[in-house]
Amino acid sequence: MIAYLKGILADVEEENIVLEVNGIGYSVKVNGRTIGMLPKTGSEVKIYTYTSVREDAINLFGFMTKDELQMFKLLITVSGIGPKGALAVLSVMDADGLRFAIISGDAKAIAKAPGVGAKTAERVIIDLKDKVSIEDTFMQKESPAYETSGQGAGDVLKEAAEALTALGYPASDALKAVKQVENAENMEVEELLKQALKKLF
Repeated sequence: MIAYLKGILADVEEENIVLEVNGIGYSVKVNGRTIGMLPKTGSEVKIYTYTSVREDAINLFGFMTKDELQMFKLLITVSGIGPKGALAVLSVMDADGLRFAIISGDAKAIAKAPGVGAKTAERVIIDLKDKVSIEDTFMQKESPAYETSGQGAGDVLKEAAEALTALGYPASDALKAVKQVENAENMEVEELLKQALKKLF
């Protein structure tokens, strides 16, 4: 299995890129959000990959971060979500947004993905809710400020995001708003909630 490819971005198509590594061009399936994060053609880039092997095809699926690759692997364990469906889900939200949508039960956000209906979105939540953690979103993938700010920082961010969701905001929007607040890890929940609400207007 190929864990990642690091080489020159040779070509970019609608749902596919070609990465040249040591003279070999690898065709990698990606979504539009990933394409938007890529450097210009001819630049060096590192893509984390998943190899899908079927009787009639071998495909590489690519991601800019290990976190997205991890969520992709979780998604394809859900009945009714194949590699293409998982890629579609990650086209409408990043790994953090998906994780929070699962935890908060926001099936509507997941169902925005092309080809993913309401029932499938609910199945994603049921199957994965015990496999993801809100702490993964707030503590492990943030800047060092979050990692060194003490045990309570993640709890404050979590409470504020959950409060916004309870007020009716989509989980992905709530998460994004909380993460956009500067020095959020040093605030009390009430103050962080006020600042995050401003981001939503």
